[in-house]
Amino acid sequence: MSTIDHLLAAVPTRLWIDGEATDPADGGSFSVVDPATGAVVAEVANASGKDAIRALDAACRAQRDWAATPPRQRSVILRRAWELVIERTEDLALLMTVEMGKTLTESVGEVAYGAEFLRWFSEEAVRIGGRYTEAPAGNGRILVTKEPVGPCLAITPWNFPLAMGTRKIGAALAAGCTMIVKPAEDTPLTMLLLAEIFAEAGLPAGVLSVLPTADAAAVTEPLIADPRLRKVTFTGSTRVGKLLIEQSARQVQRTSMELGGNAPFIVFDDADLEAAVAGAMAAKMRNGGEACTAANRFLVHNAVREEFTAALTARIGALRVGPGYEADTDLGPLINERQRASVAGLVADAVAGGARVRTGGHAVAGPGFFFEPTVLDEIPADARILREEIFGPVAAITGFDTEDEAVAAANSTEYGLAAYFYTRDLDRALRVADALESGMVGVNRGVISDPAAPFGGVKQSGLGSEGGTEGIEEYLVTKYIALTN
Repeated sequence: MSTIDHLLAAVPTRLWIDGEATDPADGGSFSVVDPATGAVVAEVANASGKDAIRALDAACRAQRDWAATPPRQRSVILRRAWELVIERTEDLALLMTVEMGKTLTESVGEVAYGAEFLRWFSEEAVRIGGRYTEAPAGNGRILVTKEPVGPCLAITPWNFPLAMGTRKIGAALAAGCTMIVKPAEDTPLTMLLLAEIFAEAGLPAGVLSVLPTADAAAVTEPLIADPRLRKVTFTGSTRVGKLLIEQSARQVQRTSMELGGNAPFIVFDDADLEAAVAGAMAAKMRNGGEACTAANRFLVHNAVREEFTAALTARIGALRVGPGYEADTDLGPLINERQRASVAGLVADAVAGGARVRTGGHAVAGPGFFFEPTVLDEIPADARILREEIFGPVAAITGFDTEDEAVAAANSTEYGLAAYFYTRDLDRALRVADALESGMVGVNRGVISDPAAPFGGVKQSGLGSEGGTEGIEEYLVTKYIALTN
């Protein structure tokens, strides 16, 4: 039996409710597929609305005691979970590669990144503050405290099956909130294994539940409609985020939304081109381009555009496509056929409008859901690929002549999650960073995610921040207590 078979034979596939693996109330399961082969690798329990309410009942029973648990004790549990995740790096990384498709190297990197949120928030748990001051009128004292918002629902995406969960779970548990997680249908196995790890770390029953399902609405709608749920946090598309915000408004629930992106990557004429190409590879090809922070539009000064394009084309064209668990693979498959068809459609639309293919440009024959690493230039202004999120290994390059033109093009989108630019000019660096309408800006770097920094966007890229000292605030409410002298 192979290493993968051994891992899949031991991986949890049942629902996780009230501290234990359990079967769904209505029975049934759905298939998890290896995107590198199209083969079914597991049958996972399919949660229903009944299971959602069971999980919320458990979260509500556990909420008071968990909120009253000393911050240091919450911290110790999170710290132990971090240690266990690191100890299980090999299993978690291979599992992510099997169910999501990214290379093993990238999966190992995600384990380290995702685990760090647990360590970070273990440290933040003991730093929840407040204030005590005299009222300006002198007629009393102002006491301000922070309290957990209450039971939360987290809806996580398939592209980072571990880290998008730990970023939410770590903050919620540190704040004293219970949480129900609805993982993506394509990648539920990693989150189910994480639930077992939390139990091993000493997390009390009911504080964390995991509900995999093939029918997201059947699980999320009854939860959001229940007034006992006090917060919804979601990472995914802007379209779905808008629906969730609308639903959560009926119970006036807190929301934090990390939504779509259309990140510009600007290369000015004074940039270090070698560094810019290296940064472009990281910003575009990390996770196979399936990241909300991925560079979507490359805006390159016309004086250096051909030099940059040629260098990037050589780097991207040399990538080896294959299953992520093969040692010499540089780029794994896309998550499913639906996503591959979406990427192919964007490329075809651009080419039909006159775009030039510098390398790649086609789907790779099966099995699996592969797409050639691609570079396009001479792209028409009305091409969909300049407006829509690509979520695949395609770099779309256009030119500009002036700084104002570059900034205007970068901001000409309803999204505002991440932006990148390269320049040697410090004045320009500060000026452009200020002018970009984006929640996160990378200056002379292609990777910006850091557990110690706030992660979030503006405009239709979302609400609120995750990570950093700001992340725990999303799970806390402020209480003012007026004291008489």
